[in-house]
Amino acid sequence: MVEIKNLTKYYGSHPAVLDISFTVGDHEVLGFLGPNGAGKSTTMNMITGCLPATSGTVLVDGYDIAKDPMEVKRRIGYLPELPPVYPDMRVRDYLNFAAGLKRVPRGERKKQVEDAMERLKITDVQRRIIGNLSKGYRQRVGFAMALLGSPKFLILDEPTVGLDPTQVIEVRHLIQDLSRDHTIIFSTHILAEVTAVCERVVIINKGQIRAVDTIANIEASVSGDLRLKMKVEGEIMKVTNIIKGTQGVQEIEEVEYDSVGVNSFTVRVASDDVRKPLMSALLAEDCMVLEIASEKASLEEAFVKLTAPTAKQSSAEAFEALGREMDAAREAEEAAAAEESRSDADAAGEPKKTEQAAESAGAPAQKSGRGKQKKGGKH
Repeated sequence: MVEIKNLTKYYGSHPAVLDISFTVGDHEVLGFLGPNGAGKSTTMNMITGCLPATSGTVLVDGYDIAKDPMEVKRRIGYLPELPPVYPDMRVRDYLNFAAGLKRVPRGERKKQVEDAMERLKITDVQRRIIGNLSKGYRQRVGFAMALLGSPKFLILDEPTVGLDPTQVIEVRHLIQDLSRDHTIIFSTHILAEVTAVCERVVIINKGQIRAVDTIANIEASVSGDLRLKMKVEGEIMKVTNIIKGTQGVQEIEEVEYDSVGVNSFTVRVASDDVRKPLMSALLAEDCMVLEIASEKASLEEAFVKLTAPTAKQSSAEAFEALGREMDAAREAEEAAAAEESRSDADAAGEPKKTEQAAESAGAPAQKSGRGKQKKGGKH
């Protein structure tokens, strides 16, 4: 299990990652979603120990990356967004070299290298110089390197970057296959990859987590009103009026011509309970419902909503906010002036008391007199 607790990373005064927490269970494939610059790669680098955290903890199988970095790194295979391959080495030589760095026993290196090349389908280029390979093949070589040492956890940062559609599908199948023996975290901003291989996702934006849940639950949480897609046979205005007049219907969002006398309607409704009375109302007026289906929010819609920037203030709102700030500043100044007046009044009363006390004691009152003159001079 991987446990992330209150993980934070500052670059100067800028928070790249701010107080994020989540867990990844054994043999789980977790999608780490976010737009470019959201903090995905920074988080991956902290999980793998390539970058120290400002605060927070990363536990891998109970080992703290800050306290036991070697124990953690033995359990992790990491594919960065830019694979750390040596372009002047041949593929097999590089993988043998990487296996040595990972302290794979000499007797096991050959088999592990061959298994990794076979899984990534790079056996046919094993004698080629990496720098002469396409970007997609270099990505595969980096992926093969991550598999060496039989790590329990795989951290994949944008693993399909540079791959063609066929290779992308192959990598998806590979990730699904690897999940039988590995726990996998992979970051991406390509939603199709997540829906293809993940059940649970973390959505991050501007260094903060926006959601941690299954795809189905995230879609449901932001879906709001339900939509019905309907194909109805009948005169278009008549059908439109019936739909609008049905209780629970909030809006007809779209009408599309399908064929003569048949149109498709996208209807926003309060709940799925509207379906039956809507169909009954149409059938009672001899409007035949040919198709009807519920349409919930997709992961794409959920992602856009959760990572959308905060709306900017309008000019009127900005002036109103400025007015409130000016009012608050004026009130603060008035309060400060009133406090100063009270302090002056107290200060003016104090010398009189001192003079009276001095006279009753038979002492000269020169100091008190100077205080009066100073006060008078002030006025």
